[in-house]
Amino acid sequence: MTDLRASNTPVAPAARPSPDETTEIKYAEKQRSSPTSRYGLLVLGTGTMLFAVGGRWDIAAAAWLFPVFLLRFARLSRVWSGPMWIWSAHIAAAAFWIQESKLGFVPVTVVGAVALAALQTLPFLVDRVLVGRLRPAVAALVFPAAFAGAEFLISTVTPLGTAYGCLAVTQHDDLPLLQVVSVTGPWGIGFLIGYFASTANRIRERPAWRGGLVYGTVLLTVVLAGGARLAFGPSAGTTVRIAGVSPSRAVTDSLQATLGRIDGGPADVAAAPAAQVEPAMTAVENDLLAATRREAAAGAEIVIWPEEAVRVQESHAPAAIAAAQDQARRSGIYLEIGVRVYSTAAPAFGRDEALLIDPHGEVLWTYQKAHPIPGSERYTPGDGRVPVADTPYGRIANVICYDADFPALMRTRADIMLVPAADWKEYGAAHTAKARLRAVESGYSLVRQDTQGVSAAYDDKGRVLATADYFTTGRQTMVAYVPTRGVTTVYDRIGDAFAWLCLTGLAALATAATARPRRRTADG
Repeated sequence: MTDLRASNTPVAPAARPSPDETTEIKYAEKQRSSPTSRYGLLVLGTGTMLFAVGGRWDIAAAAWLFPVFLLRFARLSRVWSGPMWIWSAHIAAAAFWIQESKLGFVPVTVVGAVALAALQTLPFLVDRVLVGRLRPAVAALVFPAAFAGAEFLISTVTPLGTAYGCLAVTQHDDLPLLQVVSVTGPWGIGFLIGYFASTANRIRERPAWRGGLVYGTVLLTVVLAGGARLAFGPSAGTTVRIAGVSPSRAVTDSLQATLGRIDGGPADVAAAPAAQVEPAMTAVENDLLAATRREAAAGAEIVIWPEEAVRVQESHAPAAIAAAQDQARRSGIYLEIGVRVYSTAAPAFGRDEALLIDPHGEVLWTYQKAHPIPGSERYTPGDGRVPVADTPYGRIANVICYDADFPALMRTRADIMLVPAADWKEYGAAHTAKARLRAVESGYSLVRQDTQGVSAAYDDKGRVLATADYFTTGRQTMVAYVPTRGVTTVYDRIGDAFAWLCLTGLAALATAATARPRRRTADG
């Protein structure tokens, strides 16, 4: 009998699994996992995702959790069946957003939801295909790069901007974290959320506490740097009193009732007898002029009206604008007015404009909305050139409502950005909160005056200067003391370089993964 204890044959140390062997381990784990546990992950991921869609019922933590569950489900499922289920989950989340925001299920929103869900599914498919072919430390970057890259593409190639499909908007109240967008744009937060999901799954698959330590260090650095920016950044300095005024609910309800009695759309309003519509339209205009006089007398140097504050037939538009010019001159203020012009000219049958009038009564610009809301606004888009004027209160710029959901458009050298807006009860608060990101990204204060929504003013670090809810206040007015000097941010200088870096890095990882020879397994 051979005494094995006496054997001098060296015993080779256990080798770390190769990437291909890691793939086999994952496949074996998939075989051991029960369908109940796998689909439980899908249910958890879908359920938490419903509260991270950029709507009024968002929970910030849900945005960090749902990718963990869905990524785990994708890795335990077959290459194609898993992503198909995740596609369905994203369709459900989009439908939930449409419902909670009261956007309405019309063909354009349904088709858009399905297409958008496909784009949101791509990071999970890419991870499922590539992660097993790369070393763990490198593979951990696949999902976050794909995740941030997909968010960027959604904002670029779809008409949604960051209104949907961008998880950064769910973190609008976390100011230390939010400061990272001044460097990376909103895509930096998407990357961190994707990196968290990838790291959590890596730790679950095999003890990899070093990867967790790396991620923890990155996240802690981002949050500490953001806190330092808030604590030690330049002080506000000189401020200017800005008043946002919306028409009273009484005159607004009267005008809506008048327009509601007209069958048809904007063309029919434009063609209606003036005696039928002008009294209600003029009542709104007079209410706004009176509120402007009141706020100017109280010390406001700049007054902003909401989007479509004044609704006029085209023949009456010059008179309405002249009245606003006269008021600005008499009060000695800068006055930003939102005007909805009804025209009989097809195909838009009108215009959605904002005009800035100086204290001399001169119109400094007439800006037309660059991004009409898909499916509900048929205006001819403006040229997208954000106007900027030098004033004693800094450089003032202006966009209209939905324009502020497009970071590239909002990347403007200004000190104060005025955003006249028009929302509705179910979406106004969420939409205004999203605009906070633009202030941090571009380093200016932002004043968003919303009719039938929530108005707010933010400084260049996203801190709330003032807020007012149309539905909970008797007087639809917001007053804020706004800094007259902004800051220049890294994002302002480099734009979407971080997003392009994610896409470039993902392409490099895909090339490296496909170039690696796959070792033949025992079953061929």
